[in-house]
Amino acid sequence: METVQVVLDKGLLRAADQVARRTRVNRSALIREALREHLRRLEIQEMEARERRAYQAIPDNHEFRPLQRITAWPED
Repeated sequence: METVQVVLDKGLLRAADQVARRTRVNRSALIREALREHLRRLEIQEMEARERRAYQAIPDNHEFRPLQRITAWPED
């Protein structure tokens, strides 16, 4: 592991220390886990954005057209 310095404001440091005590982990472990979780969420957001762009690039919802005909209300 590498050692890094991080500057935190007093309120954030106090909150982190309280959570670390409550969860019985040290401050470094708490910050490592928080960073891992944040990076995981960013990765998920990026994957969702790529997927959204891919679906938006499809000009028409052609794969559901047969289903739409079947499930459409009959005309009188």
